[in-house]
Amino acid sequence: MKLVCSQLELNTALQLVSRAVASRPTHPVLANVLLTADEGTGRVSLTGFDLNLGIQTSIAAEVEVSGATTLPARLFSEIVSRLSSESPITLSSDSDGQQIDLISKSGTYKMRGMSADDFPELPLVESGTSLKLKAEALLKSLRATLFASSSDEAKQILTGVHLCFDKNTMEAAATDGHRLAILNLQEVLNDDVLSEDENEHDSNKFMVTLPSRSLRELERLIGGWKEDDVVSLFYDRGQVVFLASNQIITSRTLEGTYPNYKQLIPETFSHSLELDRCTFISALERIAVLADQHNNVIKLSTQKDSKLVNISADAQDVGSGSESLSGTLDGDDIQIAFNVRYLLDGLKVMNSDRITLRCNAPTAPAIFNPFGDTKLFTYLVMPVQIRS
Repeated sequence: MKLVCSQLELNTALQLVSRAVASRPTHPVLANVLLTADEGTGRVSLTGFDLNLGIQTSIAAEVEVSGATTLPARLFSEIVSRLSSESPITLSSDSDGQQIDLISKSGTYKMRGMSADDFPELPLVESGTSLKLKAEALLKSLRATLFASSSDEAKQILTGVHLCFDKNTMEAAATDGHRLAILNLQEVLNDDVLSEDENEHDSNKFMVTLPSRSLRELERLIGGWKEDDVVSLFYDRGQVVFLASNQIITSRTLEGTYPNYKQLIPETFSHSLELDRCTFISALERIAVLADQHNNVIKLSTQKDSKLVNISADAQDVGSGSESLSGTLDGDDIQIAFNVRYLLDGLKVMNSDRITLRCNAPTAPAIFNPFGDTKLFTYLVMPVQIRS
């Protein structure tokens, strides 16, 4: 193998695929990045794969001799990142691909690689369900839900985001048992790309739960794509592949049945409070300075006569504070407490100027929605019980 490529492009690609390299590999080759150079296409692909998450991208290169090898991801990445961006990089290997020479204006390096034959193949789905999604819609769904997924590996099914596709709509949901974020989007499929195989089951109606780790990497990738890019999704037997813009992400699905989260949302509410979202966030961020000193709890109470909402925090042995802001209350006065971090996480992903808080009791689930739209985005937060 022999090729010449840009230092900047190689460094960017390495930073990307290294995110899928195992930190504690079960096999030595999984600590490596796979390089495959193709003289015919004039491109070199880079792949990282830890058996759960796989990322592949490609860059343009002057390929003199096609070939493949694997190199230690961390060492390779650190060397390339420190080389001059003003000089192209030449990579060449011996016949078995285990001795690599890396030449730049800055200097010459030799690395020991491992045979590409030892590197596991990315599981590319060849049958099953396929969809073509608008990149912008997929990005919105991830940004609105990922933060609410659990980090507790004991609750494995909750460590991911649940995606439901039904014709041209998509519902994304994530919960950690204390809060729940649900986003509903219409017109998420790219036009006229529905399955043409009449014998295939309805490929545009299915559900899948994917690990948050994989989806965070997908979110980073989509952030660099164009809004009108199309993402191809392939799903079959516990494996999902996302493909767009010469980049591939593969991920295992999470096994198990996702909780029936819709039953947690009350049908009616006895209290409804309308607030300016940005003003509410600013007040919460200030009061959080104190709340962070002691269990993150803030108390929210209303004064219907004065049309004011009071937010307070009491950090024992440290201090206390309160803020007041205007709000429109429908129903009797309420007094309810929350983890301030949970509130801020949900409020910051909403795009509306005003939000609605609805609840039935200080210990019952509280629902936050963009004002005037209870179907687009729903954020449920379990209150903290207040001791009198």
